[in-house]
Amino acid sequence: METTIKTYKTSVPVTGMSCASCAVSVESMLKHSPGVIHAAVNYANQSVQVDFDPEVTDLEKMDNVLKSIGYGLIIEDNEEDAASEQEKILQDHYESLKRRTIWAGILTIPVVIIGMFFMDSMPYGNYIMLVLTIPVLAIFGKDFFINAWKQARVRKANMDTLVALSTGTAFLFSTFNTFYPEFWHARGLHPHVYFEAAAVIILFILLGKLLEERAKTSTSDALKKLIGLQPKTVRVSRDGQEYDIEIKEVRLGDEIIIRAGEKIPVDGKVISGNSFVDESLMTGEPVPSEKQAGDAVFAGTINQNGSFAFSADKIGKNTVLAQIIKTVREAQGSKAPVQRLVDKIAGIFVPVVIAIAILTFIVWLLVGGQNAVTHGLLAAVSVLVIACPCALGLATPTAIMVGVGKGAESNMLIRDAESLEKAYKVNAVVLDKTGTLTKGQPTVTDWIWSEEITDQNTHLAAIHSLESRSEHPFAKAIVDHIHAVDQPKITDFESVTANGVRGNVGGKDYVIGTLTFLENQHVVVDNGVLEQAQNLRKQAKTVIFVAVNGKQIALAAISDEVKPGSAQAVALLKKEGIEVFMLTGDNAQTAAAVAKEVDITYYQAEVKPNEKMDFVKKLQSEGKTVAMVGDGINDSQALVQSDVSVAMGKGSDVAMDVAKITLITSDLLALPRALSLSRKTVRTIRQNLFWAFIYNVIGIPVAAGILYPVNGFLLDPMIAGGAMALSSVSVVMNSLRLKHARL
Repeated sequence: METTIKTYKTSVPVTGMSCASCAVSVESMLKHSPGVIHAAVNYANQSVQVDFDPEVTDLEKMDNVLKSIGYGLIIEDNEEDAASEQEKILQDHYESLKRRTIWAGILTIPVVIIGMFFMDSMPYGNYIMLVLTIPVLAIFGKDFFINAWKQARVRKANMDTLVALSTGTAFLFSTFNTFYPEFWHARGLHPHVYFEAAAVIILFILLGKLLEERAKTSTSDALKKLIGLQPKTVRVSRDGQEYDIEIKEVRLGDEIIIRAGEKIPVDGKVISGNSFVDESLMTGEPVPSEKQAGDAVFAGTINQNGSFAFSADKIGKNTVLAQIIKTVREAQGSKAPVQRLVDKIAGIFVPVVIAIAILTFIVWLLVGGQNAVTHGLLAAVSVLVIACPCALGLATPTAIMVGVGKGAESNMLIRDAESLEKAYKVNAVVLDKTGTLTKGQPTVTDWIWSEEITDQNTHLAAIHSLESRSEHPFAKAIVDHIHAVDQPKITDFESVTANGVRGNVGGKDYVIGTLTFLENQHVVVDNGVLEQAQNLRKQAKTVIFVAVNGKQIALAAISDEVKPGSAQAVALLKKEGIEVFMLTGDNAQTAAAVAKEVDITYYQAEVKPNEKMDFVKKLQSEGKTVAMVGDGINDSQALVQSDVSVAMGKGSDVAMDVAKITLITSDLLALPRALSLSRKTVRTIRQNLFWAFIYNVIGIPVAAGILYPVNGFLLDPMIAGGAMALSSVSVVMNSLRLKHARL
């Protein structure tokens, strides 16, 4: 008998990573650690998503493994504390990097001036450059050498290896030539020194890292804004006294006082008072929502001009805001499928570059003529410096981070990078009707009784009791319409999704639902009632039938208005060449009326949940990439089957749990915006990867001296260092353009 391993999945910040190869090293070390099932490192946000068996290993053991190669994990009791600690470490690192860059610049400038303009005229110029270069390498650039040594101890290499090899080689060669120039004089050669190259390489790479870190912090601005929505302190009332306490001290059931203009700290229900609350974060609706006793309030929303007290029902990581933050953080840390190829390339990138540098030096020695050693050394150093795994490593995750953040700011909650990458391929959209195209707030417009029914109140109480157990919006409309007080006891209750309910109340068998549902329960409906139902359906109303003991006794006509933006959303989808379909469990006449109003040609009515799934399968078998949009339990099967599953934010928990993208708004116009965001994000990823690859494909051969036989051009290592630094920055800056993209 097989035993199921219970694994634990979490996201943990990583320290010490300086390039994409570092991320590959961390990922590889963790994947080969006992008890670790899966690990995925995101270099852009400096984190790892790890899935492990807690009976075999824990985060402390993983941290020890990583410390052996110069990295580490930030381990805290909760993700919020870990994120705060990471923020502090990154800020300290940024400040340290800034100081080191400034001081490296102060010392490098005179080295460059001497090396470029006074090389032969200044007495002891080489010794002055040597003295100034030593602190640049040994103090301000020491991390490159330390990290390279740690990598070498475990037979790994990263960008620090390239920097250490290139600058170390240039420095040692120049030092030898400074103290033993006669070695070259005896061979009729001039002893060149390249202290300025070694110093400038360190300076440019430090400067590039500084700009890169500054730019990378902007990629997570959206997440920081979400985190900033939660206040640090709250006012609670305990034992008749009011106290200001830290938010982490709030307990379930606490009475919290909210004044005008304050942010609501946790989820709960209003106890007393009334106000208007800006809930655009949760609903996407610009109009504030009125709050009175019994109404729900959510963390991160903003009270307007009134004041009220509410009880804390959900705190900490259980609030809706905390779940949104967690989803955004996980999505930003997840990997798009294209990243797997990039990771493989990054994993072998540095060793390949080192091999190319060695080969370059050997080729120059063989065919370089009189200055073979000098030119070979310069070319090898330039190859080591110009090669940039960072640009490759940043190309995908920075675009994903900005894209997911942009989505969160635009009321689109994207659960993983794969969905964001895949959505641009969508060429068929299947829409549910109720709650997706329509408002999902149906109301009873007509209630028609059979003539022989006299005890209507008894039947209404039974109908109210039965429909109260259903989650369908039409059931809620009937419950709201009846307003019954009595709740008679129900036996043999059954709810058939998208069809209706049945049960025994007071010894009578009730069946409430669609005509098909009643017919399946062997209820006969006479022609006069069917004609009434037909006329109501022509008015875009849904008809619900009620039967008792096998006889139809009443029917309810329910109207659900089409949302204002639905027709425009459908038009925008069609404009992009996307086929739009509507599936509904409602009757054909109502479906036809709604389809006509929003201009959908292809629709099906009276569709069961499994038939929705089958329809999605059919489209996929035709080669289409399908997005399913729904808001109810009856859509969950189709959502799971679809290529890109989209849930409306006001829908059921089941729909939102299975969906990869949740539109935190009732406006369907968010759907074409989500697909547009995907297209723009994928376009940015492709641009980043193209330039990162082209940069290396062109830069490395030029650095090796491929142009020298043609026009005598040999790339200066200083220029190579500057180009390398700018390549990473350009990729990040290109990703940041997404923040200002129009969707």
